[in-house]
Amino acid sequence: MPTDILMPQLGESIAEGTIVKWLILPGGRVERDQPLMEVETDKVSLEIPSPASGFLVEVLAQEGDTVPVGTLLGRLDVEAARPGIINRVGGVVVLPMTPQEGSPDHYSPAVRQLAKEHGVDLSQVSGSGADGRVTKRDVLDAVAKRREQDNRPGQPDTSVAEELIPFSQMRKTIAERMVSSRRTSAHVATFFEADFSGISKFREGRGLTYLPFVIAAVARILKEVPILNASWGEQGIILKKDVHVSVAVALDEGLLVPVIRHADRKGLLQLAKEVSDLAERARNKRLNPEEVQGGTFTITNHGGFGSLFSTPIINQPQIAILGVGAVQKRPVVLNDAIGIRPMCYLSLSFDHRVIDGATADQFMSKVKGRLEEDDWEKLL
Repeated sequence: MPTDILMPQLGESIAEGTIVKWLILPGGRVERDQPLMEVETDKVSLEIPSPASGFLVEVLAQEGDTVPVGTLLGRLDVEAARPGIINRVGGVVVLPMTPQEGSPDHYSPAVRQLAKEHGVDLSQVSGSGADGRVTKRDVLDAVAKRREQDNRPGQPDTSVAEELIPFSQMRKTIAERMVSSRRTSAHVATFFEADFSGISKFREGRGLTYLPFVIAAVARILKEVPILNASWGEQGIILKKDVHVSVAVALDEGLLVPVIRHADRKGLLQLAKEVSDLAERARNKRLNPEEVQGGTFTITNHGGFGSLFSTPIINQPQIAILGVGAVQKRPVVLNDAIGIRPMCYLSLSFDHRVIDGATADQFMSKVKGRLEEDDWEKLL
């Protein structure tokens, strides 16, 4: 009995989605709730689970197609998946059998995708995994071996001077939004330096990163300087009563900005847990579309890669974004003496249409003061 696979509703304001790739090949078996395909929208990239167990007998939307919500993407043969039933795949009757080495079902979607990207014939790759399965490492080893052979002396030079990398839907969306934000807002940046000595001492033995402390400080100062927790409207400035902090998460293919809701009401441990959970699910394409919507202020932790300064682009329709640099021990002047302290540069890109430099500096001064306090126990 066929089951239709439809483009799901991926959020209230999302009307369409782009098929990035099918994770199950036509004719392949899939279990209920197993990732079936990867879809991108203008807000998020995520994997769509299978609505039932069965065989993928028909694919009607191809990779790269952008289709409206509710579009028929393919069909599953559910009856063929029942025990004791002869399988029907693509209209052909076949006997049930265990996938053999070298068959499409024997290779994981990740292995097939990697092999496709590097032009590797999987039938020529020896598997080192369980039951002889080919792993991603096996594919990469095959690629390395091929390059080594190609680079041997006397071999003709087959290298090319350039390579075209097609834009993904996520990269297109990021590009459009960044250019649009620069056109929309009057970007200005201000920089402050904060002493993280108190935070460093408090972190000892607790397994906390610096980011939850920054989120906690910023969220509470936003209540004191609410004009930073706002957006530009046609009739005036729209003040947001709730503090929903967006946190930028870097992915291999781009950037996602999931939201921590009511961040001003949460303690350090809860903030740390939510940041870790959102980042992990963002990287594994498990975020819900609603989890990247509704942010009122953004924090980007570019210091995680060693960067000291940054002038990030505002996440529209917000009016400001805070950049957090790497925490490094540096010599500083303390009461006319030189001391070593863990220091961090903070940057604020803000929309000069909404606030002036004095307001931005007032906000940053308060954030700096909050970060340099020693009494973090009350926010644990």
